[in-house]
Amino acid sequence: MKAKNTAKDFPIVCVGGSAGGLDTYIRLLENLPPDMGVAVVIVNHVRTLATKLHEVLPQYTQMPVALITEKLNITPNQVFIIPEKRDLHVLNDEFRLKPISKPWGWPDVITVFMRSLTENWDGKLIAVIVSGYDGDGADALCAIKEAGGITIAQKPDTAAYPDMPETAIDSGCIDFILSPEDIAREIIRIAHMEKAENSIKFTS
Repeated sequence: MKAKNTAKDFPIVCVGGSAGGLDTYIRLLENLPPDMGVAVVIVNHVRTLATKLHEVLPQYTQMPVALITEKLNITPNQVFIIPEKRDLHVLNDEFRLKPISKPWGWPDVITVFMRSLTENWDGKLIAVIVSGYDGDGADALCAIKEAGGITIAQKPDTAAYPDMPETAIDSGCIDFILSPEDIAREIIRIAHMEKAENSIKFTS
């Protein structure tokens, strides 16, 4: 019998954005240490154009940056990028890719991934909604909170396109409204708390 993977003991940070998101991703990653013990998943809804984030973002972080492929293992201290034209799910500590379920209109890939996290990830969840059009992600935020996760929206006046963070805030399920730099500080704080709690569990 296969031993149970302990990967789910660490937090996943889902960062959802679209238009104007690149600036936020850079400001966020520049302020995150490479060894804090979380997986950062950037879900940038790109429906047609190939994403270049996995080529651009390594300049701004010491963490490895990977474009997600089918059954890629989820590991901490790494940045993962959703590919275009795909819905993203998690199952058995791995990423799973499916054809995009909403090929027309505004994508809902952030909502799809967050819902999968609440159903299939046992570790801490941190949902972050940043610059972008429309309101992708907002419909999943209350479920993230119900699962014991933390929800964060980029402060609208720091976003190039505030529609997505404003819709997230209007959901009534946002814990923090912060600038990209302060979002990084909050993620670090949560990661430190999780490490401390896990240390107590292992020593008790």
